[in-house]
Amino acid sequence: MATTAQAVTQEPAGCPPQDFRHIINLIEPGSSVLDLGCGKGDLLTALIEQKQVRGEGIELSEQCIQACVSKGLYNVMHGDLDQGLADYADQSVDYVLLTNTIQVLQRPLFLIREMARVGRKCVISLPNFAHWTARSQLFFGGRMPKTGRLPYEWYDTPNIHLPTIKDFRDFCRIANLRLLREIPLRTGRGGRCRETHFLPNLRADAAIFVVRAAQRQE
Repeated sequence: MATTAQAVTQEPAGCPPQDFRHIINLIEPGSSVLDLGCGKGDLLTALIEQKQVRGEGIELSEQCIQACVSKGLYNVMHGDLDQGLADYADQSVDYVLLTNTIQVLQRPLFLIREMARVGRKCVISLPNFAHWTARSQLFFGGRMPKTGRLPYEWYDTPNIHLPTIKDFRDFCRIANLRLLREIPLRTGRGGRCRETHFLPNLRADAAIFVVRAAQRQE
């Protein structure tokens, strides 16, 4: 999901299909799931079908919401994530998902703190701006990088905050989050993603993080 209508029309939000398997594997069967910026509902549909979750979503794009309804996802609400999650009580959802969305938010720190308040666990995926392809384009070409995960020109991109894996680790400390798991992903031929734990900030083009509020009791 993006925070402006223009950004949504450029790229429907949601998790890239190549990341589905890794995220689905993190979710316990029968859990309650809130998918933020759920796009056209592909990940939410997969979770309902494969893990029998009780799923709902929040999305800004009316076009994407209509696509969700056409898939039978009637618990997808219209909303701007930068306004927070005031309608949800503390620790009321098992998992809150934010996939491929953090980079387009105006207020990422505010929203992720809201996620940690509402969710017992939070699953966040993001493109890694420190991947070697992005570094080499900037260093050798002297131009803003374009990659498979970041395909836009600098003048029409919806991405306004471009994190790296190292940045997000630091961000967890600032946001008072406990980092439960980190899954660096390397996209290979055919779009297949594999975990890569050797030099992840250089070799991974994306990452998935599982976090929760640091102060929450076990």
